[in-house]
Amino acid sequence: MAKFKIVVSDSSGKAQTAELDGAKAHPLLGRSLNEVIDGGLLGVAGKKLRITGGTDKDGIPMRGDVQGGGKKRVILTSRPGFNPKESGERRRKMVRGRVITEDTYLLNMQVVEEKPQAKEETPDEGKSP
Repeated sequence: MAKFKIVVSDSSGKAQTAELDGAKAHPLLGRSLNEVIDGGLLGVAGKKLRITGGTDKDGIPMRGDVQGGGKKRVILTSRPGFNPKESGERRRKMVRGRVITEDTYLLNMQVVEEKPQAKEETPDEGKSP
């Protein structure tokens, strides 16, 4: 059974945290990084969200350039998953693929489109005496 902790950030830098488990988390399985989803799946109606990253329960980060959803040891030269100390440094590190699986624990998302809410008019507005 899938259980996710989700962090949703907006353009102002504010972040909201939510937890999904069971049937609510099922629509996220099989999605991949940089995919845009509807916020209604997460209870954030009227917003489009981009999946920007994530980790598993052990803290192993997801990378967009690694196929699948399993763990793999790949040679890295940059983030995420490796922070080089010297120019040109490369290391073999364990990372997770870009597909969301049941092993994924934390997902980072960013608001990319926000639908404006309808402004309610009062009966006196729009009429001129």
